[in-house]
Amino acid sequence: MTSSTRPSPQSVPTTTDELVKELERVRAENRQLKQALASHATVDRAIGVLTVLGQISPRDGFTILREISQHTNIRLSAVAEHLLVHARGEALPDVLLGELHAALAHHARPRAAP
Repeated sequence: MTSSTRPSPQSVPTTTDELVKELERVRAENRQLKQALASHATVDRAIGVLTVLGQISPRDGFTILREISQHTNIRLSAVAEHLLVHARGEALPDVLLGELHAALAHHARPRAAP
């Protein structure tokens, strides 16, 4: 039985130039995967901040991040980074602050009367 991840004999690099190109491709892919993993972790932490800040579900937290990103044309991971810095006490850029307040108000659940 052969593995489905094994390259076919025709696709295996055989020359030094082909090996160098393949190594460069794999290194670039590795960098992209590391960056994606770090970005994902940042977004997850920002969702956690939003769930506490707005007393909302993680799903709503992601929705809010996405909406802020779309409305401001700022990458999702950059919005998440700004929110994490804000959670540590730094000021949030005005454009993000306005969108955050609007999104939290839109997604807030009515509170039960005491």
